Amino acid sequence: MKIQVKKLREGARLPHLATQGSAACDLYALLEKPLTLRPGERVSVPTGLALALPDPSFVAVVCARSGLALKRGLSLANGIGVIDSDYRGELFVALINNSAENQTIENGERIGQLMILPVVRAEYEEAEELGETERGTGGFGSTGTK
Repeated sequence: MKIQVKKLREGARLPHLATQGSAACDLYALLEKPLTLRPGERVSVPTGLALALPDPSFVAVVCARSGLALKRGLSLANGIGVIDSDYRGELFVALINNSAENQTIENGERIGQLMILPVVRAEYEEAEELGETERGTGGFGSTGTK
């Protein structure tokens, strides 16, 4: 599948697969100067890119980079980022500093991963009863830990 990507500013880098087995492409920060996040601070980091998904049966999803999260405490402020098929604006990566120390993002640094996934469009209808299952209404932690 080919995705059209537009560079909005000088220095923007196209999404890049690091290896043949990569499921997601790296996204790169496009910054005029380094950006420092204090502990607990959230920022929206620009990529300088916009993209066009082919139709509403696809969504672009921004995921965290596991190395940033584990080694530096930087993760996505919104869990994952959803880029709808009709969005044509700049891609930003919302980061939060979960560490106890300042963390600095440099221009060109890999800040997130981009995946293209199929969308299943469900129709929702109200029901008086739902089918029974073994789990039933058991919520968080109801299936145990081991």
